[in-house]
Amino acid sequence: MGNAQEKPPGGGGAAGGAGGRPDQSTGGSGSRSRGGGVNVGKPHSPRSPEERLGNGTQENSPGGAQEVQHSPAVDTSYLDAPAGSLPPHLGRLKNEGNHLFKHGQFGDALDKYSQAIDGCAQAGIDNPEDLCILYSNRAACYLKDGNSTDCIQDCTKALELQPYSLKPLLRRAMAYESLERYRKAYVDYKTVLQIDTGVQAAHDSVHRITKLLIEQDGTQWREKLPEIPVVPLSVQQQHREKPVSIEQAKARAARAAQEEARRQEAHFTLLKQEGNDLVKKGQFQEALEKYTQSLTIKPNECAVFTNRAICFLRLNRFAEAKQDCDSALQLEPSNKKAFYRRALAYKGLKDYLSASSDLQEVLQLDPNVREAEQELEVVTSLLRQSLMDGTAQAPRVRNGTGL
Repeated sequence: MGNAQEKPPGGGGAAGGAGGRPDQSTGGSGSRSRGGGVNVGKPHSPRSPEERLGNGTQENSPGGAQEVQHSPAVDTSYLDAPAGSLPPHLGRLKNEGNHLFKHGQFGDALDKYSQAIDGCAQAGIDNPEDLCILYSNRAACYLKDGNSTDCIQDCTKALELQPYSLKPLLRRAMAYESLERYRKAYVDYKTVLQIDTGVQAAHDSVHRITKLLIEQDGTQWREKLPEIPVVPLSVQQQHREKPVSIEQAKARAARAAQEEARRQEAHFTLLKQEGNDLVKKGQFQEALEKYTQSLTIKPNECAVFTNRAICFLRLNRFAEAKQDCDSALQLEPSNKKAFYRRALAYKGLKDYLSASSDLQEVLQLDPNVREAEQELEVVTSLLRQSLMDGTAQAPRVRNGTGL
């Protein structure tokens, strides 16, 4: 069965080849012309042998030579790629299946893997590594075609041949998940992660399934799980010593980057919350330091600039408060808190005109901000007095620095 399709491209054979697929050969019976019509009784004008040979024609027909059409050669060198310890005719079936799978032809790839598996049985080949790969590859075809049941069956056969083989475990977990058999999927994903902690798909699926199991089984969900097998240390070590492919290296780098981003986000959130708690306690210098640390992690966080501006105001560091509000307004040009706190900073710097302008901006954005109305009255009075006296009186920052 496995030898039925081993005729090389271009060889003569039954039209269409096995399975009814189009024959890829470029030869023919010589009965059709370049245009596809049949040459029956159609006269040809005489030409010299040089003309006929120059046009790629044959001289074996007294009624006129037929032109031979040449198609570009198809590269089939992939068929002879290494295929484990499989004999050549079965290795070619496996390689052809791999080629078809890469090009999205999952049904045709499945046929090739099936022929290779049947060929192994007929030839008495029982090498567990080769058979495991064939079953695992066929399982991938089933998974792509949405046949999760047969995928699980083939993965289980592969794992009987090669226990703790990574790809069959991962594919079976995906198939279980697609069938909503979440407990079995969870067990397989956790087993995968014992072998290789860098499989991002397994991490993501564990998080997703955990939420589903909590919803389904409540807080006792772990007690309803099948037993998770303990992967032997020798298997883990053997997997770690395998050469890492480019795809695996990229996946691990992406996971490391995601973990670092999560860690940084958690650290930022903690620092910001600590700053907020310190402001409530009136410890403005300590809060300022927390906000400054958080900005080293996320330098474009508008809320941190406006929060740190509070600390600067309460410490009478008005120029730095204004600078933080400027930064906030560059990020969010309509931020009311930034306008209000910058107005307080201008007030501290005795720039009453600019303070008045910012307070009016606040009221234009939201006419119901009572604090802005009150400050505008104070600033207007201070501006009037400074214009009358030609001097500005020392300001006093109000306790209400928030909106």
